Amino acid sequence: MQIIKAIWDFFQGQILGMKWLNSLIGEGLSALGLDNANRWVGGLQFFIYDVIKITVLLCFLIFFISYIQSYFPPERSKKILGHFHGIGANCVAALLGTVTPFCSCSSIPLFIGFTSAGLSLGVTFSFLISSPMVDLGSLFLLMSIFGAKIAIIYVVLGLIIAVTGGTLIEKLHMEKHIESFILTAGGVDITLPDLSKKDRLIYAKEQVLSTFKKVFPYILLGVGIGAVIHNWIPEEWVTTALGSKNPFGVVLATLIGVPMYADIFGTIPVAEALWYKGAQLGVILSFMMAVTTLSLPSIIMLRKAVKPKLLALFIGICIVGIIIVGYLFNVLIALIV
Repeated sequence: MQIIKAIWDFFQGQILGMKWLNSLIGEGLSALGLDNANRWVGGLQFFIYDVIKITVLLCFLIFFISYIQSYFPPERSKKILGHFHGIGANCVAALLGTVTPFCSCSSIPLFIGFTSAGLSLGVTFSFLISSPMVDLGSLFLLMSIFGAKIAIIYVVLGLIIAVTGGTLIEKLHMEKHIESFILTAGGVDITLPDLSKKDRLIYAKEQVLSTFKKVFPYILLGVGIGAVIHNWIPEEWVTTALGSKNPFGVVLATLIGVPMYADIFGTIPVAEALWYKGAQLGVILSFMMAVTTLSLPSIIMLRKAVKPKLLALFIGICIVGIIIVGYLFNVLIALIV
């Protein structure tokens, strides 16, 4: 058991967390005659380390996930979902969401396509919630900072929110609150080509390049904010606002995160800096969920497809679910860390 634990700790710390890289960068800065105790130098080290770490993980994860995704294009996903009914269909839709695009805006066109094709509204909303919130990338990135237990629980609770939210929308029969052009569009039955292994590798490579170009500016912004928090924001400020002394920290973090636009790769460095400064785990994860699931651009896009009442219900379900998850993590923190 000790050997297994040692191997896992090495994988989590040195492979996912790349602690060796942080040490190497620190030694390199020292070799240049810079004082690592200086805030500016410490901020520079944090920035270089996190940009490289997240970029490497980003490219690897996008390639891996895109290769898997090549087996689940929209038409095939629609056919898979068509074989399931009830809560089982919601569960499958939520799971399919984990191998689809990395941000909320990218998920909207697929949601519209699934709805136009005649899939159950609750099923399509389960997909829409899970796709940005709990993709496979989030699992590995969270593992690199918080460990496997927290990462797995985060993904499981995210899937529960997706399934519960979709089921609730289904039970409330909100079909009349879909814009008419979506309901009358109909689906297009496309014959799916059989891709060769080479085709799938090319597709995965193209997805890496395309996604990297879109995401990299947000990585730089997120790491920059993380560096400021890590080296300039006093720890007592963070613990006062987002620590255990503030019972409304989860609500505050959720409401702050909603209007922002980023994906999991942009929020990770901010979460990492807040974690090291003493913010509560539930507060951090609520912020991440809110940013990735309910960005303002995605809400504006979704409004084109659904009417205000359904949009408000979707936002309300996500906010309440995220807040519940945040407080649950705060309660369970002693057991999972």
